[in-house]
Amino acid sequence: MEDQAHYTPGSDQVRLRIDPASAGWRYLAFEVVAPGDGFVVNESDREVAVVPLGGAGTADVEGERFELSRTSVFEEMPHVLYLPPGARVELSGDPDFEVSVGSAPATGKYPVRLFAPTEMKSELRGGGASYRHVNHVLAPPLPAEHLILYEVYVPRGTWSGWAPHCHDGYDGSPYLEETYYFRLDPGEGFAMHRNWREDEPFDETFVVADKDCVTVRKGYHSSVACPSSHMFFLNYLAGDLYDEERTTPPCFHADFTWIQDDWDAGAWELPVVRP
Repeated sequence: MEDQAHYTPGSDQVRLRIDPASAGWRYLAFEVVAPGDGFVVNESDREVAVVPLGGAGTADVEGERFELSRTSVFEEMPHVLYLPPGARVELSGDPDFEVSVGSAPATGKYPVRLFAPTEMKSELRGGGASYRHVNHVLAPPLPAEHLILYEVYVPRGTWSGWAPHCHDGYDGSPYLEETYYFRLDPGEGFAMHRNWREDEPFDETFVVADKDCVTVRKGYHSSVACPSSHMFFLNYLAGDLYDEERTTPPCFHADFTWIQDDWDAGAWELPVVRP
């Protein structure tokens, strides 16, 4: 698929980039950008979501200026700037200003809008060693055509995405492409992420550092933080689900869903075997 994005000026401002051609999929593009004195995004046929990651800056869209800032992903929820196809935005800011820019095909159903943290659903999920905090930063009831965004906070030494789930069309699941952009606190630690399928020879495991990004092209997936660093990740998703259909759940791995009935079932108390 030909990349439809038009970005200026040079690639020195782009910290990382994933597009449909490089990822081998159809919908989702994702970048982390340091705009500096000026960085333009102009998509003719794609909706865009801009999420500040740190620092302070502005977004100028068709004569309107939006202020974007964030002390840290570990300290504040973001304002999220939504742009329909054809909306030209110029981003600029201080030397520490950094944003994510993700896009997906769209027709232009929804207008330019800045979503505030108070509009976003926030919830605690799971339990035991998989107890985490999830913010729905661009998910229903917040409107978009194909884009879905979450921010997830995972305490050190624990898991996210458990029971493992998939959304690649397997076993009746919806088809969605997904990026995981990781941040760690402190940043010297690491996390691990696995994507796999059992009906075909597909199994990939990534050791990720602070500011790494992993693509989920297919398969069940889950992530875990090392014991000395808390883990944050920003998910961008896009696929076949449209508008209000974006609430459709994934498919969970049947071998592991039992733990969702009682997260403490079978938990050990140490020491396990005594003399």
